[in-house]
Amino acid sequence: MTTITKPRIESIDVLRGVVMVIMALDHVRDYFHYGTFFIDPTNLETTTPLLFFTRFITNFCAPVFVFLSGTSAFLYGTNKTKPQLFKFLFTRGLWLIFLEIVVNTFIWTFDVAYSFQIFQVIFAIGFSMVCLSLLIYFPKKVILILGVILIAGHNALDNIVMQGQSVISIIWYFLHQENMVVFGSDYVVYFKYPLIPWIGLMALGYLFGGFYQKDFDAIIRKKWLMRLGLGCIMLFFVLRGLNVYGDLVPWTVQDTTSKTILSFFKVTKYPPSLLFLCITLGPAMLFLYAYENTKNRLTDFFLVYGRVPLFYYFLHMIVIHVFAIIGMLIFGGDWQDMIITSKGFMSQKLITYGYSLFVVYLVWIGIVLFLYPFCKKYMHYKANNKEKWWLSYL
Repeated sequence: MTTITKPRIESIDVLRGVVMVIMALDHVRDYFHYGTFFIDPTNLETTTPLLFFTRFITNFCAPVFVFLSGTSAFLYGTNKTKPQLFKFLFTRGLWLIFLEIVVNTFIWTFDVAYSFQIFQVIFAIGFSMVCLSLLIYFPKKVILILGVILIAGHNALDNIVMQGQSVISIIWYFLHQENMVVFGSDYVVYFKYPLIPWIGLMALGYLFGGFYQKDFDAIIRKKWLMRLGLGCIMLFFVLRGLNVYGDLVPWTVQDTTSKTILSFFKVTKYPPSLLFLCITLGPAMLFLYAYENTKNRLTDFFLVYGRVPLFYYFLHMIVIHVFAIIGMLIFGGDWQDMIITSKGFMSQKLITYGYSLFVVYLVWIGIVLFLYPFCKKYMHYKANNKEKWWLSYL
């Protein structure tokens, strides 16, 4: 029994580890790349193919992580009662929301005054878990229908645009519209991860966990992984080619072929469009199909990060931010510019800050390798102390 189920769980953790490592590239770029505070890497007028790809490849991280969070919730609940699973999801969701507001915001900004509050992916996961704690009581068909509607239908709401600081506007920013709101002269709130599609994605991820139950036939599972993977990719190319629905911004023919291709693949992440989720989850399904029974030194390497994702997330952000400050001290700059406050955000003093993409990639590799022994040690600690309930929250 053990030899059958272990590869199934490992393939999920390996995929999670891969996207966690790739995620670090995006965050290193955020803090190290030249012009990062002023230049959008997907802006077709200023980007390069390499810079665009550096950003595009990291698009896989958030959707795969949220989706697999739902899958992990299902697997966790296989030997739990519904009330036990509800309690875990509800309390862990609230815990993640707390971590986003109190811990993650500070790690990203180093601002003790919390003048620049960012609601990011940890908040989206936490809120989606709270919602999932309620959804688990519904029939699976209802969860499936709701998940599909939230993911496939939310782009019908793209034309609803709110402005200002009214209660209705702020609720809409939380649900479907990325926006930044300035309160007074010294407090900014950035609603970066609108929630509607993320809730649907976690719900579908929860149902996806059924493919990894102990008694589920591996051959049937792999057939479904192939179908779902190819289906998502095909749906992306068909809908993107028609250019009528599925993303906030249609693609356009540019003055060069390379720019036209970039425009075609420039899909909306905030909130994640239907096409964004198709082109990220499709390859993820094919990855699970291809690497289900693969075990070697490389998969063992990624497995470490996949087994301790929350620990890795917070640790890698602390290290990236601290290294950025050290870089400012070494190469001549005001390290306090790396403390992101409401007044200092997008400061003109940072207009010349940053390094080349070559340096960004070197720093990324260095940080990932630097964190490996810490993550591996914590992975073993969790594995050897399963009786400690609080470890499931970290």
